[in-house]
Amino acid sequence: MTSTAPIPPITGTLTVAVPVEQAFRVFTGSIDSWWPHQYHIGEAEVAEVVLEPRVGGRWYERGVDGTECDWGRVLHWEPPHRLVFTWQINGAWRFDPDPDHASEIEVRFTASGPAETVVDVEHSRFDRLDGGGTINDAIRGGGGWTALLAAFAATVAAQA
Repeated sequence: MTSTAPIPPITGTLTVAVPVEQAFRVFTGSIDSWWPHQYHIGEAEVAEVVLEPRVGGRWYERGVDGTECDWGRVLHWEPPHRLVFTWQINGAWRFDPDPDHASEIEVRFTASGPAETVVDVEHSRFDRLDGGGTINDAIRGGGGWTALLAAFAATVAAQA
């Protein structure tokens, strides 16, 4: 019998100099301004990245030609402290509509002062994805959530 090593989660932590409510609002409501548009799976170039603000909400890209391409769904929406959403993009870089094949991204926002917030991200459950190891390697190779959080921090600073 052969066992496969679990695919480790990808994590990132960052402290931003804004209140927790503002950090949550920028992360979720301004995702289009900090998510790198070169990271997409649709045929068209990205016009907008959208995260709908509710449980069951879609996480998707809208192309410059008006087409939409799903990336996942919101599982937990707990402003301003917690957000969990799925990543339903498989190793072939295609959306997989089966939620049982989704990895999960959990983001926690913790006030560390009246105008300071620690943002923790854990992207896990890659073993559920078809090609989860490929996705994990690609995200890590692109700088992982540490790089994405740096882009988020720049947006927070610009909006402060």
